[in-house]
Amino acid sequence: MENTKSLAAWQKSQQFIPGGVNSPVRNFSKVEGTPRFMERGEGSKVYDIDGNEYIDYLASWGPLILGHAHPSVVAAITAAASRGTSFGAPTTLETELAAEIANAVPSIEQARLVNSGTEATMSAIRVARGYTGRNKIIKIDGCYHGHVDYLLAKAGSGVATFGLADSGGVPEDFARNTLTVPFNNADAVSKTIAANPDEIACLILEPIMGNMGIIPPHDGYLQELRDITAAHGIVLIFDEVITGFRVAYGGAQTYYNVTPDMTCLGKIIGGGLPVGAYGGKRDIMRCVAPEGDVYQAGTLSGNPLAVTAGITTLKHLAEPGVYEQLEHRATVLADRLAEATKKHGVDAWHSRVGSMLMLYFTPETVTDADGARTADTERYRHYFWGLLERGVYIAPSQFEAGFVSLCHSEEDIDNTVNAATQVLAQL
Repeated sequence: MENTKSLAAWQKSQQFIPGGVNSPVRNFSKVEGTPRFMERGEGSKVYDIDGNEYIDYLASWGPLILGHAHPSVVAAITAAASRGTSFGAPTTLETELAAEIANAVPSIEQARLVNSGTEATMSAIRVARGYTGRNKIIKIDGCYHGHVDYLLAKAGSGVATFGLADSGGVPEDFARNTLTVPFNNADAVSKTIAANPDEIACLILEPIMGNMGIIPPHDGYLQELRDITAAHGIVLIFDEVITGFRVAYGGAQTYYNVTPDMTCLGKIIGGGLPVGAYGGKRDIMRCVAPEGDVYQAGTLSGNPLAVTAGITTLKHLAEPGVYEQLEHRATVLADRLAEATKKHGVDAWHSRVGSMLMLYFTPETVTDADGARTADTERYRHYFWGLLERGVYIAPSQFEAGFVSLCHSEEDIDNTVNAATQVLAQL
């Protein structure tokens, strides 16, 4: 497969951009190679600057549930741009999107639009702290909530260990109020709360872990967290930046029938443009300025282009049968890939929730971050490059999710399985 233009683009980008990319995992360091520079996308496919075509399961890391350059979304964005790209003043479009979110997501009565998932989680935690008057937070080992200083923390020894910074440039004081516990372990949460009485403002987690591959919650786990946090006056925050409108129209909280106090959204609600949102019950959101004393602002928050793309996308997703269609296609793909690994004697565990799916190269069932870390990343590296050379584009990391869109056809799935079968036969 020709790669001359991408290689030249890669060499040039490293001169002007740190690591050659504007988000770390794009540089293919986890799979030891040169990234492909994309030129365009259409439906289920992306095309690089060398003219290579790929069936795309990255979907811009999740937002493109309708596929690339969906005609309705493109037309809506074009029309919006012709009227102005930003005003620094309210528009009715912002209210329309916020209302759509509030009507769909059980935990949200009011929502504030921002520009990214990172802004959403950062702001939600600030609101939770302002609402409770407490400083400490609990996060789950392996859950990623953006690059906020106090969220770049990993677990220490023991369930109630103060978080240690997992990035350079983060002072220990920023992370010491972050307590880290394992996923799917409600007892660890209870012990952490007991060790820090009346000090914890919120517990934030991805209800389905999406940044250590795909790790679903155990039966009853989310409800246990709901009960524990409610008993101690702790704000429960679901980070649904990935899962919101992906696994169900109302997100994972609808899928599992568990309602948190606050929810963070992103990705799909912007239809492929930069967006984020955080929201919750009205009494919590009253803390946000200008109504309350918790300050948060953004010049481009709720900009007409992203909001229009989001409204258009959500209207399509609200149509009957959409999620059943996604479920069917993802099930067929996941089941056939599982058959292929079994046929060739490859140790692998396949995880899927809705249209999110992942293949871990480990014989064990993965239930938390420690389990995910047992996966054979070297084998994944070979799998990734084998698929790429055969025209299938998946995440360049063992620990990132894959996504099925409404544009993936039966032919795409057949071609993907055939490519994977050839690669697995060589592993």
